[in-house]
Amino acid sequence: MARLKLFIPLAIFIGLAALLWKGLSLDPTAMPSALKDKAFPSFSLGILKDENALKTEKDFEGKITLVNVWATWCVVCRVEHPYLLELAEQGVRVVGVNYKDQPDAARQWLADLKDPYEYSVMDRSGRLGLDLGVFGAPESYLVDQQGIIRHKHVGVVDDKVWQRDFMPIINELSEK
Repeated sequence: MARLKLFIPLAIFIGLAALLWKGLSLDPTAMPSALKDKAFPSFSLGILKDENALKTEKDFEGKITLVNVWATWCVVCRVEHPYLLELAEQGVRVVGVNYKDQPDAARQWLADLKDPYEYSVMDRSGRLGLDLGVFGAPESYLVDQQGIIRHKHVGVVDDKVWQRDFMPIINELSEK
């Protein structure tokens, strides 16, 4: 019995090594969304171009929409912006959520860099971001024709991400 106790540290080491080995195979960039396959959260917010013009989640219905959370304080959003312009030029419906930002700064940013968004709602308080589970900008959500979130991506959307993560879902949704 005393000899068996000598093997306890070895058993613990093997167990920890197995857990660490398993952890190495996980994708550190994967951030699953609790909202996947659920309706886009309810909201009623003004848009940057006209604060009195209110938009809601119902405005997403009828067309596949890329909802992009962005802000002027987000350095990486500037990197992503040219690709969003390309997507908009290709006919992809892109809607912005201006997250915890100053409206005047956001309007100037879009005037300087061009505006890829059909419209951008102002989420000054961050309430919509909280309901979406936003970790920070940029984040993008693919919303189907019924207003259901089909995919969430944290970070920059570029051509590689678009082709790998978004296009297969869009193609599947388009076939329905």
